Amino acid sequence: MAVTVKPPAARTPVRRVGFSSRLARWDVKISPYLYISPFFILFAIVGLFPLIYTGWVSLHNWNLIGGNLGFSGAENFTFVLSQPYFWNAVGNTFSIFLISAVPQIILAIGIAAVLDANLRAKTFWRMGVLVPYVVAPVAVGLIFGNVFADQSGAINGLLTSIGLDPVPWHSNTLASHIAIATMVDFRWTGYNALIFLAAMQAVPRDMYEAAILDGASRWRQFISVTVPMLRPTIIFVVITATIGGLQIFDEPRVFDAYGLGGADRQWQTLTMYIWELGWGQRNLGRASAVAWLLFVIIVLIAALNFLITRRIASQGGRK
Repeated sequence: MAVTVKPPAARTPVRRVGFSSRLARWDVKISPYLYISPFFILFAIVGLFPLIYTGWVSLHNWNLIGGNLGFSGAENFTFVLSQPYFWNAVGNTFSIFLISAVPQIILAIGIAAVLDANLRAKTFWRMGVLVPYVVAPVAVGLIFGNVFADQSGAINGLLTSIGLDPVPWHSNTLASHIAIATMVDFRWTGYNALIFLAAMQAVPRDMYEAAILDGASRWRQFISVTVPMLRPTIIFVVITATIGGLQIFDEPRVFDAYGLGGADRQWQTLTMYIWELGWGQRNLGRASAVAWLLFVIIVLIAALNFLITRRIASQGGRK
């Protein structure tokens, strides 16, 4: 009787992954996180940690000289919210922000439209609008301090020469806000104009050619083609201007020699109030409480801007 012998089953070779292959796989998975990690590490050191530490200080009775004098809970917040100077600073901050931001954005779009035209020496003019941005805030304060001086200022001298009464720039609340807003616009309009210019240069030229064939004038092209295409950039500039405008400090600080926001605090902003509490009254706990309240205000305004942005974007998409 013949016995059949089955051949041995073929063994599947075991594939061993070498260290170099594993290292290449780890490199693919980990490298993207390593590339973006410097930003988050830097943000955690100079952004997140100071914010958390300021919140911790705001819950303590913290003196500039004596240091931490014990836990106080929400006492600093309740004290600050009951102070008239705090609400005065809130009103001044929003007033200066609105007076400066609206003309600033309109002027920046207009300047960008001019720079986008076929001008001679384009680079010279585009760099020229950025010069006020690199000027030191102290120098800007000295220049505009002479321009808006109550007795010997250039503007009041011009008004009196034509028979008008001089403007009390440092004693009148609205006049002081206009003067400070002018300083802000002088520094930041050119910067925002270059942002709008970059967005205008990204608009397809075919759209302008089609508008010209339809008989649209330059103004109609600007309103119907340029401005709608600038919608995302306008939203970005509005958000950044809001954040920067609510943190304004340099311009009102150098508007007079004392730096307290006027005799009646008529142009004292929230950041100036923080400086007065922390370094004037040497109470870092209350100053930190105001800083956190300002942070909450900025977050709420940013959230409102985000909701308005989504609404505008959705309407633009439907159109």
